[in-house]
Amino acid sequence: MTPALDLQQVNKRYGDFHAVRDLGFSVEPGTIFGFLGPNGAGKTSTLRMVLGLIPPTSGRITVLGASDPTTVRDRIGFLPEERGLYRRMTPVEAVVFFAGLKGVPAAKAKRRGIELLESQGLGDALNRPMKALSKGMAQKVQLVCALAHDPELVILDEPFSGLDPVNQQGLEELIRGLADRGATVIFSTHVMAHAERLCRRIVLMARGRKVFDGTVREACASATQRLVLEGAITREQALALPGVVSVEAARIEDDGPMRLLADLARDAQPQAALKAAFERGLDLTQFRVEAPTLHEAFIVLTGGAA
Repeated sequence: MTPALDLQQVNKRYGDFHAVRDLGFSVEPGTIFGFLGPNGAGKTSTLRMVLGLIPPTSGRITVLGASDPTTVRDRIGFLPEERGLYRRMTPVEAVVFFAGLKGVPAAKAKRRGIELLESQGLGDALNRPMKALSKGMAQKVQLVCALAHDPELVILDEPFSGLDPVNQQGLEELIRGLADRGATVIFSTHVMAHAERLCRRIVLMARGRKVFDGTVREACASATQRLVLEGAITREQALALPGVVSVEAARIEDDGPMRLLADLARDAQPQAALKAAFERGLDLTQFRVEAPTLHEAFIVLTGGAA
């Protein structure tokens, strides 16, 4: 199967600044792919090269089977991080305009636009000028503009920025729906929770280089596990358990008992700590293992670049 996107040894320089270094990865069709990293990691430069807005200094980029991304732009939907719509246009007019740039007839674009706008809770704002809409509403309009031509490849740069939790959840559902219909979705975000819930696979960038390429589960495995301990155990006793490298104390309630959060070494086994706790007569009311989150793995894999 031909990848929806394939990069091979891609580099981008701006004068003496090396923004992207020897980047390579591929994205399978119909998947939700996370392109992650802290500010300055090289994500935006990469996306601009994928879209054909700027050329790579060296390397090869193939988009939807084409070596020149500009030849397949009508099959791509793009939501940029820098939002911008004509303030006097209505949402329907904006959708018709942008879909028309992709070759969609006005009548078809209007029908598709109204359907998408209503699905995003904008039915009452169809004919209000953009300048009268809230930031979150305007962002959803711009998202619809990126989808109205039914693209095969959807690229979303920080799509959750500016949205409240309810609208973030709605956007997650929309992204899943796009993949269910066969579209490939690539999104960049700083919020690891969205990537953890949505992505089958991620690439993580730091300082212009790829530092991870794999599944979310594989990424999380790079961070340490944590034990949650409650009962008759002190911080010193928890630190003495095998595999424990650090311990934090957190009170469950204002006047309640303390809960200890114990980080394990990378190769430590939680069962060894549990066995030692019982052998030493510690009275535990709770012993729970917490798997590391993608946020914690992000910090480990980027080496604190964020």
